[in-house]
Amino acid sequence: MEPTLDTSGTVTLYALGLPLVLALIMIETLVLQWRRKPYYNRGDTLCSLGLLAGNIVINTVIKGGTLGLYLYLYQFRAVDIGSILPTWAVWLLSFAAIDFVFYWFHRLSHRVRVLWTIHMSHHSSEEMNFVVAFRQPWLAPIVKVPFFAALPLVGFDPTITMVAGVAATLWGVVGHTRIVGKLWWPIEWLFNTPSHHRVHHGSNAQYIDKNYGNLFIIWDRMFGTFEEEKELVVYGLRHNVDTFNPARITLMDYQALWHKLRGARSPGEVLDYCFGPPDWEPQQAAGTTVKS
Repeated sequence: MEPTLDTSGTVTLYALGLPLVLALIMIETLVLQWRRKPYYNRGDTLCSLGLLAGNIVINTVIKGGTLGLYLYLYQFRAVDIGSILPTWAVWLLSFAAIDFVFYWFHRLSHRVRVLWTIHMSHHSSEEMNFVVAFRQPWLAPIVKVPFFAALPLVGFDPTITMVAGVAATLWGVVGHTRIVGKLWWPIEWLFNTPSHHRVHHGSNAQYIDKNYGNLFIIWDRMFGTFEEEKELVVYGLRHNVDTFNPARITLMDYQALWHKLRGARSPGEVLDYCFGPPDWEPQQAAGTTVKS
């Protein structure tokens, strides 16, 4: 039977996940108060919620069309994975495939300027708490579509990957905290734990552009982007935004890019500014890595 446009699974998952996330925030707040650690900032929290609101609006507008596109592409799948593997194996493989695609989407979002202009807002917080997980870029639901369109073409059922994707997103919230230390080594070796994700949000030189995975950390270990948490993490950007206005944060890197493009001396420089690393400048030394 072919999959149909049914979003009840994701609605149910959100209904179950939201109380859990709120409980995590409440527990974290109580623990931080007990430890007398000021890891929540009112302006920063409101900014994160403002970015989340814009992300939800965009996601709601395009959700049906996105699933419709994936279902259409699924007609041209290379392999019918559901007919080859048992259901439990399809779900496990779907989680792995989603995380693999996310790894590359996330990595490119850090290393391609036009994608970084969008993703930058997620890293603009100088705090690290569960609410920072809600600091989602407004246009992220749009730019990730071409990346995840590969999954139905390979043979992954969009109705399964949609639900698995929501579950993986909820897992992503767990990594945004400072109250959880390093876990048992098999967990740290396989999964993207809070320790690993703290590294990803660090502006320390050795932490920049590391630990891109969402659910698993194995891709980072395989592709040379893993870094262990050792020295104290300094959160935020190399040059912090100095504002809690979500609209301003969303637009500021576009403005910076536009300024660069106006000064470009050739079509090649335009392309390099747009599709090169965020720190690219004419005649710069190859291989430099700087988080803006």
